Amino acid sequence: MELQLFCVQALCFVLFVSGVDVNVTKSSRPAIVNIGAFFTFNSTIGRVANVAIRAALDDINSDPNILRGAKLVVDMQDTQCNGFIGVVEAFQFMEADIVAVVGPQCSMIAHSIAHVANELQVPLLSFGATDPTLSTLQFPFFIRTTQSDIFQMQAVAEIVDYYQWRQVIAIFVDDEYGRNGVGALGDKLSQRRCKISYKAALPPSPNRTDVMDMLIKVALMESRIIVLHTNPTINIMVFSVAHYLEMMSTGFVWIVTDSLTALLDSRAPLNPQTMETMQGVLSLRPHTADSKKKSELVSRWSGLVKNQTGDNFHINSYGFYAYDSVWILARALDAFFNDGGIVSFSNDSRLRDIKKGTLNLEAMSVFNGGKLLLDKIRQTNLSGVIGSIQFDSSGYLIHPAYDIINVVGTGFRMVGYWSNYTGLSVVSPETLYSKPPNRSGANQQLHNVIWPGETITKPRGWVFPNNGKELRIGVPNRASYREFVSKVPNTDTIKGFCIDVFTAAISLLPYPVPFRFIPFGDGHQNPSYAELVNKILLNEFDGVVGDIAIVTNRTRIVDFTQPYVESGLVVVASVKQHHSNAWAFLRPFTLEMWCVTGLFFLFVGVVVWILEHRNNDEFRGPPRKQLGTIFWFSFSTLFFAHRENTVSTLGRAVLIIWLFVVLIIQSSYTASLTSMFTVQQLSSPIKGIDTLIASDEPIGFQVGSFAENYLIEELSIPKSRLRPLGTPAQYAAALKLGPNNGGVAAVVDEQPYVELFLSTQCEYRIIGSEFTKSGWGFAFPRDSPLAIDMSTAILSLSENGDLQKIHDKWLTRGVCNSQTDEIDANRLNLSSFWGLFLICGIACLIALLVYFVQMCRQYIRHSSGEEISSSSVGGSTRSGRSLHRFLSFVDDKEEDVKNRSRTRQLQISTRNGSETDS
Repeated sequence: MELQLFCVQALCFVLFVSGVDVNVTKSSRPAIVNIGAFFTFNSTIGRVANVAIRAALDDINSDPNILRGAKLVVDMQDTQCNGFIGVVEAFQFMEADIVAVVGPQCSMIAHSIAHVANELQVPLLSFGATDPTLSTLQFPFFIRTTQSDIFQMQAVAEIVDYYQWRQVIAIFVDDEYGRNGVGALGDKLSQRRCKISYKAALPPSPNRTDVMDMLIKVALMESRIIVLHTNPTINIMVFSVAHYLEMMSTGFVWIVTDSLTALLDSRAPLNPQTMETMQGVLSLRPHTADSKKKSELVSRWSGLVKNQTGDNFHINSYGFYAYDSVWILARALDAFFNDGGIVSFSNDSRLRDIKKGTLNLEAMSVFNGGKLLLDKIRQTNLSGVIGSIQFDSSGYLIHPAYDIINVVGTGFRMVGYWSNYTGLSVVSPETLYSKPPNRSGANQQLHNVIWPGETITKPRGWVFPNNGKELRIGVPNRASYREFVSKVPNTDTIKGFCIDVFTAAISLLPYPVPFRFIPFGDGHQNPSYAELVNKILLNEFDGVVGDIAIVTNRTRIVDFTQPYVESGLVVVASVKQHHSNAWAFLRPFTLEMWCVTGLFFLFVGVVVWILEHRNNDEFRGPPRKQLGTIFWFSFSTLFFAHRENTVSTLGRAVLIIWLFVVLIIQSSYTASLTSMFTVQQLSSPIKGIDTLIASDEPIGFQVGSFAENYLIEELSIPKSRLRPLGTPAQYAAALKLGPNNGGVAAVVDEQPYVELFLSTQCEYRIIGSEFTKSGWGFAFPRDSPLAIDMSTAILSLSENGDLQKIHDKWLTRGVCNSQTDEIDANRLNLSSFWGLFLICGIACLIALLVYFVQMCRQYIRHSSGEEISSSSVGGSTRSGRSLHRFLSFVDDKEEDVKNRSRTRQLQISTRNGSETDS
């Protein structure tokens, strides 16, 4: 093939660089316009295309308004889907001065002659070459008048994703059509996190033995989703062999590209034996919109077939595309002539200089109007039997869409549509084009499918390979914490909590899973779990079961199940018991709290004294006595033992608020002090992971755990500070020695191990809380369906209580596990009470402000009757005396002030009476 393509390209290059003698035909709209058509006459698509092309020519030539006097004449050639014959016939066409070619049908031939078409500028209108690699960038004169397989493979990928399958097997013909189509399928699947797990290639002309050998290999594979991309003849052979091998039974899914529907549409009904071999198959068919033109062509199809061939077959989608291809060319030629186009060719005179050989190369010519005709074809906008016909900027027909067909009984049924506009739908694409595009998951719908085996239950899509192999399950051969997973000495038995969870989960699967455990490690030291998980990537294990933490770097290479144990890193350190001392009663409050509380006692005492001083005799007397009263009253309120009565309204209001504050403070103090003296108090110099990072003391970790990498890479702790520890006894010994005697300040490990360790070691405690969140799961290869099914089984174990029973069986806690006291009691600080102090302070200030306003009003009223000598006293002296008199007024008892006021009023009245008598 490569040699053939090289020869064609070399020939075209010679034609292009050689000198030419131009012989121009002057008629702008000739009486006859020659076009070519080549396809495989004796094929499912070719038989229909032959009738469709001739019918289109008759319709066009019988309508004088199409080409307006010109007549299309077609020269048909049978390529037999053979690359060499196709190239030879292409050369013959170029000798006949044709302006365009309807075809080719096969992608393989299209690749060959597209180079010739480019150089000789003859448009190719292919109704059957669906190879997605035939691009307009490389082959500008190649016009695809059917749908590209890039859209068909996108539809297949969306069907696979819709049913939540992840792996498919692709069976294809090993030529340009098959290879490139499957390549496009792989690209579309990868966009949805799916993949082709196995590619099964067939020779272009396989025999039954070839198909048998290939399907036997496919039957041994894990995936049961099979995408078949071959021609109709091979399809029938594949289904016949698959039915013989019982591969058309329950559990299998067959998705076939549009070659099967082309056969069913044109030859239905097939004989019952053939239909029996393909029951439950899904197939795609290029969607063609219902239209009047389509109905008319279908209604007269039987007569056309009878008149032209004498055979009996129906039209299929490719027949519609072939019919419309001729109409596209006719409309483009009409526009070409209207735009001044001339049918003229340039003969390459330099080919006459080639003396060697007998090829008539000098007869080949270049179509001078090829570029103009190509532009008119690209600008096509008409309504054909397939619906609206337009080309987008990439050369594809607009609105690519497919019908999704389910083969059932002696025929088939429609289960939905796929369109590039909205994806999968049970509504026709024409209805959806008038609405905004919606590709949401809820909008993707298909009708129920009857799958192979006559079931409507969606197949799981995979099974364990039917090759007698057991799953190789790697398990860590631990030296410590053997309750989780361990190998019984001198036997092949593996037991532990993780093993029981795995076997219980796998027993819930609806299918048998053969497996065997393979220990990893020597049993004298805990193995590296990173290396254990990496064995899956190296294909040494099919899964890993054990206390495997789900961490980021592991999820990049394997898939984990749902966690069956919650886990996370915690800090374990030695703790000491607090002993009471002579000043233990001060511990409930912080120093700041004690100071603020004492200041508020004094402040409230002063406020109450000010408010009560004028009216209450208990708050009067010599200064020494008043100072004592303030202190006594303030602190006696702590015990609600104050003897002084409050008589003023403001004083009582302040006292009520203050007593409420005192009640809260007293209750909190009592509760905290009681807790300190009744609950065992433990302390440690390590307060959590932050203080551990800030220190430079050594830290212990479990050998094989991910804690080492986490401490180094995530927390930036130098490796020199880390000490590997293997067993709980080593934990206890290192913690007991401490950092100054060759031990460690703390141990960082996962919580399940720590809880088991603390169940027998009462002198150690978890400091702080978990500083990572993770869990333990079972590891499987990427995209393994078993990971999903095992996750469902683990959830079932959790819901029915079996997971907790397994936990209690292996991880029953000892006497120390209930010790969950805090290392340090939470001392009461100012932040817990600042709201109360704020309320009390605001109340005191408001009371003082109201009291001051009242005093000012009383002072002004009672001083207006006094005689003030202002003539002999200076301003500053008057101001000083006024302040002194105001303070004296405030200090005086209110009753005395009122008595003096009454006496003064009486004297004034007596004096005024005497003056009146005089």
